[in-house]
Amino acid sequence: MGHDLPDFHIDHAEKIEWMIETAGWALEPVLPDSTTVPPTPAYCYTIGLPALTGFADLVIFGLTPVAARGILAMVVDFLQGGTEIPLGVELVGLLDNELRCIFAPIDVNRWGQLFGTASSWYRGESFEMVQLLWPDRDGFLPTEVGYAQNMRMAQPVIGEV
Repeated sequence: MGHDLPDFHIDHAEKIEWMIETAGWALEPVLPDSTTVPPTPAYCYTIGLPALTGFADLVIFGLTPVAARGILAMVVDFLQGGTEIPLGVELVGLLDNELRCIFAPIDVNRWGQLFGTASSWYRGESFEMVQLLWPDRDGFLPTEVGYAQNMRMAQPVIGEV
């Protein structure tokens, strides 16, 4: 009796390709994984930034995909506008309210398993990934003693600071 509905499932690689074709970059959200030791929190990372901006791809931990997309899209706009973003130093003026952030380069040889979709997209070629470290409510960065303890699991520091 019933009609067959069209299948709107698109292959993941096609979805990434579509995002890169339309926006110039893709966002890959990754769900938390409680089976790892320590547990892996949710995170989001970009694919396609080197070709678009000449800057490494970015990863951000502990934010919802919507919030991560908002911050990362702003960073992409800055990069496309020619802003130079130095690595491993505190920056002010990128986030609202003069909050500090750090762009910390990641050893992809060590942490590459976190970026499986990027590895596939770059077809096994080496790629660069940088962690965007953002502050807690009180303005402390996760590299600092005063950083909120309840946030430590949500935003592990895997970049080199």
